[in-house]
Amino acid sequence: MAESIVVKIGSSSLTSGAGEINRERIAFYASELAALHALGYQVLLVTSGAVAAGFRTIGYPSRPKHLHEKQAAAAVGQALLMQAYQEIFGGHGIGTAQILLTRPDFASRSRMNNALMTIEELLHQRILPIINENDTVATDELKFGDNDMLSALVANLVKAQHLFILTDTDGLYTANPRHDPNARKIEHVEQITHDLMQIAGGAGTAVGTGGMRSKIEAARIAMRGGVPVFIGRLEQAGDLLLALQGSDKGTYFHTDQHSLPLKKQWLGFHSLSQGTIAVDDGAAKALLTGGKSLLPAGVRSVEGDFHPGDVVDVTGLSGDPIGRGVVNYAAWQIQAVAGLSTEEVKRRVEVNRIEVIHRDEWITLAN
Repeated sequence: MAESIVVKIGSSSLTSGAGEINRERIAFYASELAALHALGYQVLLVTSGAVAAGFRTIGYPSRPKHLHEKQAAAAVGQALLMQAYQEIFGGHGIGTAQILLTRPDFASRSRMNNALMTIEELLHQRILPIINENDTVATDELKFGDNDMLSALVANLVKAQHLFILTDTDGLYTANPRHDPNARKIEHVEQITHDLMQIAGGAGTAVGTGGMRSKIEAARIAMRGGVPVFIGRLEQAGDLLLALQGSDKGTYFHTDQHSLPLKKQWLGFHSLSQGTIAVDDGAAKALLTGGKSLLPAGVRSVEGDFHPGDVVDVTGLSGDPIGRGVVNYAAWQIQAVAGLSTEEVKRRVEVNRIEVIHRDEWITLAN
């Protein structure tokens, strides 16, 4: 089976600061993707730039700040983007397809599965899917952080072998290289730590919405799903192939995790938590390293009003997140039996399963 590669390109790489599509840059990136496509790879493009491409055409003097204005600019800009992509990829003999997604598409397991089936069929037919957030109906601003998170979710969804997040810098540095001459580039990352997150800054340009922090957060999600990540820039023809081979300008995020089943992806990254359960150190260890289910004896406190079948977050006594799972108890039931033995629980409440969260309905989210 051909390897799947997800490439994400940000607004600043596709448009001018004045708010116009930069066809020369789009042509460069298209030629890079086309080269991998010709080698037999299944290539998916996650693109930003709809708002940036549309605000001048719609008549705004600068990038709009109000949500309804951004949605209007995106409605215009998305059509302009797709027209450019279709024409330029068509010159390489590659057909393209537009896929617009929102958070609710991932929160619904059936809609997420439908999106996956559509993408798989397009790839089977050698069509290049071009994926963007559906900004015209989004109700929350900047939901995907310039689509960095969207690219990670898509990479996990298709079980991609690689995710390339392309930007205008050549990787992650220990400090801002624009201001600190002693800044050192970080070539390889094995684990995303708190210190690494502290290094990341805010948004880098006026037309983009995602800074290095959002890219690292996206890398963390992709790595958790077993997808290695490259964050960097392309400057010359052949750079994307060099990045694929591990020898180009950027930071490489490695992972030893395996790809996650669709159910685990939904549980870990897309489902909406209805509450929180805090557990003691013994239960935390059993969940994190022992492959065990959560029993009432390990529960110390409960927050929220949830019901059997709901998704809940689980934390240690320090409040640090451990993971999340589908709960078999109502909140009031757990409060009534927290810390008790299995036999005592059976005498006090009536539940279908004795486990608060069964290991098959659990995903670890701690580093």
